Amino acid sequence: MNRSPMNPTLLKPVVRIHHLSKSAFSSLQTLPESKTNQLLNPLYNFLPHTQNPSKIVDIICANLKERRTTLLEKDMIPHLGTQEVSRVLLRCQSDSFAALTFFNWVKNDLAFVPTIHNYCLMLHILAWSRKFPQTMTLLSELIELNRNKSGKASIFENLVLSTKDCSWEPVVFDMLLKAYLKAGLIRDGFVTFRKMIKLGFVPKIISINFLLDGLLKLNRINECWGIYEEMGKIGIRGNTFTFNILTHVICKSGDVDKVNRFLDKMEEEGFDPDIVTYNTLIDSYVRRNRLKDALYLYNIMCIRLVMPDLITHTSLINGLCKEGNVKEAHKLFHKMVQIGVIPDVYSYNTLICGYINKEMMQESRVLLHEMIKKGVTPNKFTCLVLIEGYKKKGMLISAVNLIVELQRFGISVSRDLQIDLVIALCQVDKPFAAKSLWERIETHKLEIYDELINSFCRCGYVNEAIQLKDEMFFKNMNPSLVTYRVIIECLCRLNRTMEGEVFMRDMVELGIQPDMTIFRSLISGYCREKNLNQAESLLIFFAEKFQVCDNECYNEVFKVFCEKGDVGKSMEFQKRMQKVGFTPNSLSFKYAIDALIAKSGMFYFYAWSVIHSTAIDRHSKGSFITDE
Repeated sequence: MNRSPMNPTLLKPVVRIHHLSKSAFSSLQTLPESKTNQLLNPLYNFLPHTQNPSKIVDIICANLKERRTTLLEKDMIPHLGTQEVSRVLLRCQSDSFAALTFFNWVKNDLAFVPTIHNYCLMLHILAWSRKFPQTMTLLSELIELNRNKSGKASIFENLVLSTKDCSWEPVVFDMLLKAYLKAGLIRDGFVTFRKMIKLGFVPKIISINFLLDGLLKLNRINECWGIYEEMGKIGIRGNTFTFNILTHVICKSGDVDKVNRFLDKMEEEGFDPDIVTYNTLIDSYVRRNRLKDALYLYNIMCIRLVMPDLITHTSLINGLCKEGNVKEAHKLFHKMVQIGVIPDVYSYNTLICGYINKEMMQESRVLLHEMIKKGVTPNKFTCLVLIEGYKKKGMLISAVNLIVELQRFGISVSRDLQIDLVIALCQVDKPFAAKSLWERIETHKLEIYDELINSFCRCGYVNEAIQLKDEMFFKNMNPSLVTYRVIIECLCRLNRTMEGEVFMRDMVELGIQPDMTIFRSLISGYCREKNLNQAESLLIFFAEKFQVCDNECYNEVFKVFCEKGDVGKSMEFQKRMQKVGFTPNSLSFKYAIDALIAKSGMFYFYAWSVIHSTAIDRHSKGSFITDE
């Protein structure tokens, strides 16, 4: 951009903005207003020069010129205000070092925040002196200061207003645009661009490219094309980066058919599509499942001697794999290697995914070995897709072997991925493989213990489950109700009910109350083992300790008593149980009658007397026989 201060088209808008926005910079004024004019008194002239408030600007400028460290005496500082700061800066226009020294003194030593007008004067001085790094630093500082204010001032308009007071360079407006984009304020950058165009300032193509890229990332497609149209109106010629960004814009908008017209336009302006252009278009075609168009562009690249690179081939391999054509994808992979393009982890992952989607695990494993041999380290995604592929096919042991193999090569596998595999092994009842992998992870999650114990118990390996439960105690981890339940159920199934009861009593000592499942498992176990004394003892324990009188458990014990054929003992058991709160129901009487049927002799009389006496006894207590 060339400065043209006498250009009438620039001066007119400047005056108009001055009238409209005189108060636009008020929000940042934390520097005190000058008190010099209010205190101005002819008697000040009788004071020494260094103590005369009316000479404060002269004193500061003189000290700056002589490079003194003390710019002003302490008793004079209260007389320094916004007007004095501006006057000092204007006097130092030809000495940017002195101006910046004074500006930093006001900010840092006096702990004042200069006004936005003070900032703009300093920016013009630095830009005029071609101190561009300092200008950009100060612009970034002003933007950060302004963005945190409730009422944001317009930095652009205040820069324009300041041009009437000092020498200035139009490049400062282009730098403002860059500073906004650098700060991530794309919207403010776009507004600044529009204002620059309106006032006749021409941004540099580099700044425009940054703005286009920022708008593209925000998916502001219309604004991108608006900028491109403005470029044509004011005669800004785009470069290769511009066209590549706009190619992205076209692809993101979904109007891929517009590409050919845009490429023609690009060539009319003397720019040939480069590798970035082609890669952008090929990737867009692949994403929209237009693989034929992508392959056509690939051939055009070769005809025009634009060498396809790794990105080109990876995109096409991905497209072929998405269509399930893994063999063609692998051929293209080999072609890529033959022309000297070295595959990376992403290109290998793309092809491995293609094979896994086709459930061709052996081929994907071969590719894994190949990439390791070539010095390409598998990443987290490589491990994930391979392990998930084995899990999908139910080949969990192969997945474990893969992890062991990768670790031998020094390749770390995500702990979370290994934990998921341990749980999957437990769920398909492969507890020993799960435990082996779990010991390699060296994790002590309660969830894993529960899964392993559950799996061991389902498979009947209760001793291994008990060993894990004991390990939990050593690691200060309290087994849960679920842990105890599955161990007790397994012990009862294996006719080790006595040990199950020991575990149950351990639970009670730890403050964990057994649930009904544990209660019924223990009673069933004792009944299968014909250990009626222990069963009865347990019924009494639950009734007295937890006030649990479960008819299902009672009937199961009573049935065994009846099946033994000793009716007398059955009735005695029934009476003992009634004392602790158990009440027989219709099923209880059925078991009793079935037992009596098996007896000869006095059956009818005895059966009738048992039923009658029990009914009378319950009626006298106000209760009735029910089916519960």
